[in-house]
Amino acid sequence: MCKEFIHNLGKNIKKHRINANLTQKNLAQIVGIHPTYVGKLEAGKNNPSLILMFKIARAMKIKLVDILDFDKT
Repeated sequence: MCKEFIHNLGKNIKKHRINANLTQKNLAQIVGIHPTYVGKLEAGKNNPSLILMFKIARAMKIKLVDILDFDKT
Protein backbone atom coordinates (compact mmCIF):
# COMPACT_ATOMS: atom_id res chain seq x y z
CA MET A 1 0.00 0.00 0.00
CA CYS A 2 2.71 2.47 0.97
CA LYS A 3 4.82 1.75 -2.13
CA GLU A 4 1.75 2.09 -4.34
CA PHE A 5 0.89 5.43 -2.72
CA ILE A 6 4.41 6.81 -3.23
CA HIS A 7 4.42 5.55 -6.84
CA ASN A 8 1.06 7.22 -7.58
CA LEU A 9 2.19 10.39 -5.85
CA GLY A 10 5.25 10.51 -8.08
CA LYS A 11 3.17 9.98 -11.22
CA ASN A 12 0.89 12.85 -10.20
CA ILE A 13 3.78 15.18 -9.47
CA LYS A 14 5.24 14.45 -12.91
CA LYS A 15 1.89 14.88 -14.66
CA HIS A 16 1.21 18.22 -13.01
CA ARG A 17 4.80 19.41 -13.53
CA ILE A 18 4.52 18.72 -17.26
CA ASN A 19 1.10 20.40 -17.39
CA ALA A 20 2.67 23.45 -15.70
CA ASN A 21 5.39 23.51 -18.41
CA LEU A 22 8.14 23.09 -15.82
CA THR A 23 11.27 21.01 -16.16
CA GLN A 24 12.56 19.06 -13.20
CA LYS A 25 15.30 21.66 -12.89
CA ASN A 26 12.78 24.55 -12.92
CA LEU A 27 10.65 22.90 -10.25
CA ALA A 28 13.68 22.12 -8.13
CA GLN A 29 14.87 25.73 -8.28
CA ILE A 30 11.47 27.10 -7.28
CA VAL A 31 11.03 24.66 -4.41
CA GLY A 32 14.64 24.74 -3.24
CA ILE A 33 15.63 21.12 -3.76
CA HIS A 34 18.09 19.32 -6.05
CA PRO A 35 16.81 18.34 -9.52
CA THR A 36 17.76 14.69 -8.95
CA TYR A 37 15.45 14.70 -5.91
CA VAL A 38 12.57 15.74 -8.18
CA GLY A 39 13.41 12.79 -10.43
CA LYS A 40 13.42 10.43 -7.47
CA LEU A 41 10.07 11.79 -6.29
CA GLU A 42 8.56 11.29 -9.73
CA ALA A 43 9.95 7.75 -9.88
CA GLY A 44 8.34 6.94 -6.54
CA LYS A 45 11.70 6.39 -4.84
CA ASN A 46 11.43 9.17 -2.25
CA ASN A 47 8.68 10.05 0.20
CA PRO A 48 8.30 13.85 0.43
CA SER A 49 7.20 15.67 3.55
CA LEU A 50 3.83 17.35 3.62
CA ILE A 51 5.54 20.75 3.58
CA LEU A 52 7.51 19.80 0.46
CA MET A 53 4.35 18.57 -1.27
CA PHE A 54 2.70 21.89 -0.43
CA LYS A 55 5.65 23.81 -1.91
CA ILE A 56 5.55 21.65 -5.03
CA ALA A 57 1.82 22.24 -5.46
CA ARG A 58 2.27 26.01 -5.03
CA ALA A 59 5.11 26.01 -7.57
CA MET A 60 2.84 24.29 -10.09
CA LYS A 61 -0.07 26.61 -9.19
CA ILE A 62 -2.35 23.78 -8.14
CA LYS A 63 -3.95 22.68 -4.90
CA LEU A 64 -2.23 20.08 -2.74
CA VAL A 65 -5.29 17.86 -3.07
CA ASP A 66 -4.67 17.69 -6.85
CA ILE A 67 -1.36 15.89 -6.23
CA LEU A 68 -3.12 13.46 -3.91
CA ASP A 69 -6.09 12.74 -6.22
CA PHE A 70 -5.06 9.42 -7.73
CA ASP A 71 -8.42 8.88 -9.44
CA LYS A 72 -7.45 11.44 -12.07
CA THR A 73 -4.17 9.78 -13.13
